[in-house]
Amino acid sequence: MRFGVPLGLIHPDAWRDVAVAADELGFESVWLPEHLVFATDLSLATYPGTDKPGISPATPLFDAPAYLCWLAGLTSRVRLGTAVHLYALRHPFVSARAFATLDRVSGGRAICGVGAGWYEGEWLAAGVDFATRGPRLDEAIQVTRRLWSEPVVAHAGRFYDFPEVAFEPKPVQDRLPILAGGESGAALRRAARLCDGWISMPHSLDTIRPQLDRLAALRDDRPFSVTAHAYELTGPAEIAQWEKLGVDRMIVRPWRRSRDAVAGLADFAAGYF
Repeated sequence: MRFGVPLGLIHPDAWRDVAVAADELGFESVWLPEHLVFATDLSLATYPGTDKPGISPATPLFDAPAYLCWLAGLTSRVRLGTAVHLYALRHPFVSARAFATLDRVSGGRAICGVGAGWYEGEWLAAGVDFATRGPRLDEAIQVTRRLWSEPVVAHAGRFYDFPEVAFEPKPVQDRLPILAGGESGAALRRAARLCDGWISMPHSLDTIRPQLDRLAALRDDRPFSVTAHAYELTGPAEIAQWEKLGVDRMIVRPWRRSRDAVAGLADFAAGYF
């Protein structure tokens, strides 16, 4: 089992220290979420499944691939991922370039976690159609795959249309992994058909099973990874049960307060590695 660390669940002032500690302690990856902008109007910010806003406009936001590039220079082994990047809010040239740069400066440690997003206000503010975010993301993934692998690329699609371009340098990794987040039918289909893996929402062993069953019915025989956010583990003996379900990476949070994160990682490493 590989273990990742969710930087988005601690104060940004602690991201550097936690990323360095994760690298030194043997964690496989660190992960950043992202939003591009928050609108002050909260009428379109109700988080799915709740009746409350899922954002606070005063929350500090960072360019996740850029921040991970900085962390790449402070670490040597840990992988650097997004959970998740709103890929379709930009032209695929922009995001493809950002992750190719991250992969280059990190020596091949980038993981591109993508999602269609839930927050309509952000898309309206950016002038991008929220209703088409899913198919727009699907097309952007397909364009990106070509940019990262083909000498020259021309494309004429529903959302993106451009003449033949060159895109250099390519990522270090022969296939920089793209993982899809989300648990809707469309998100699971995207993961199974277009991506190299899936990133879950926070789950327990019991609650993740239905999503994995749905995902298994959609998958083919291609190599595929399953990343689960699992914040309430009972102990090391539980890991084998996650592995039995097909999970090969767990994003864990062995702390309650940001100031305790480094010590929590050390305790987790001593007990689980």
